[in-house]
Amino acid sequence: MSSESGTPSTTAEHPWPVRTVARKIGDWIHRLGAVWVEGQVTQINARPGTQTAFLTLRDPSADVSMSVTAPMWLVRELGTPLREGDRVIVHAKPSFFFGRGTLSLRADEIRAVGIGELLARIERLRKLLAAEGLFSPERKRPIPFLPKGIGLITGRASAAERDVLVNAQARWPHVLFKVVNTAVQGPQAVPQILRALSTLDKDPEVDVIVIARGGGSVEDLLPFSDEALCRAVAGAGTPVVSAIGHEPDTPLLDHVADLRCSTPTDASKRIVPDVREETSRVRQMRDRGRRALHGWVDRETRLLTQLRSRPSLADPLGPIQRRSDDVEVHRERGRRAMLGLLARDQAEIANARGRLTALGPAATMARGYAVVQFTDDAGNLQVLRSVSQIEDGARLRVRVADGAVHAVTETRETEGGGP
Repeated sequence: MSSESGTPSTTAEHPWPVRTVARKIGDWIHRLGAVWVEGQVTQINARPGTQTAFLTLRDPSADVSMSVTAPMWLVRELGTPLREGDRVIVHAKPSFFFGRGTLSLRADEIRAVGIGELLARIERLRKLLAAEGLFSPERKRPIPFLPKGIGLITGRASAAERDVLVNAQARWPHVLFKVVNTAVQGPQAVPQILRALSTLDKDPEVDVIVIARGGGSVEDLLPFSDEALCRAVAGAGTPVVSAIGHEPDTPLLDHVADLRCSTPTDASKRIVPDVREETSRVRQMRDRGRRALHGWVDRETRLLTQLRSRPSLADPLGPIQRRSDDVEVHRERGRRAMLGLLARDQAEIANARGRLTALGPAATMARGYAVVQFTDDAGNLQVLRSVSQIEDGARLRVRVADGAVHAVTETRETEGGGP
């Protein structure tokens, strides 16, 4: 702390006594002006014969409370008796009690918040949340068909808890619930529900969270229209189901929840399937599948029968055999044609060979003729066709039918006997 001059007035060697600190704190608080405060009454201590009533005023959306003192006559002048859970507006001045070192509000006016005012505030909040898109159907998440774990936030041993558990287990006996009991009305409801919602939202085994409560008056259902609770539900990572009151009851929680159920019993029907209905549905689907399969098999059997009745499939080897016979006929015809062609060609060759033999030199020589050959200047044998082709003394080769002889010319005679 500092003195008014700005220099430190306390040190470890010169500390202030408690009375000095309390007095300075009191002086600072007493300089504060009066304020208007709204809250929920959680405790009333107004004993007969006393002049002062002691109240505890709590913020309905947070775990914060303050003590309020008021003259007894101020409490008695209220139109309706003040009860725990009532919403009030207090005009008070902060006061510091020097002896106990405590802070409280000293009230000089108390106004009860009527139902009309509460409903008007809820309507203003509804419009605000709707404008922010918290009621939009696009942001609502689907509820799992068969959740592995269900978180249930409800009052302890309440009819809502019993309705949800009994009906859900009757529909699906193996359903798993994680129940968190909280206050569902009064000043403790919102903080407890917020803690339970946070705990279940972090649990990986919980697939859906149900907030359930039976019917009640408008004042009893006020916690479920609290702004902090609505925003927490909208921001939860796990789908949230609202099952508050009866069919006509529509707190703001119904609008921000991913699924709104008219009653806790309705919630149990919406979060788990009915094992009997699902078994019947499976049986129907199985019967439909069986009939469809039988129909398909019958249809395909008829198609195969029609295909097998066609000539190409009724006697698949017949066409092949007929084609084989045709091939054999053509092959035999081709063989005969080829043999005839060969016979004609062989006859022609034999005839040509005979003519060639008759006209060839070998046959002529066999009749006594000979072929005379001489060697030309190049050393090649040439057939002698004229005596002028050789000179006297030329070497000759005389070929006869069975061989050849060599001779030397002595004289040449021309046609007519001349030399």
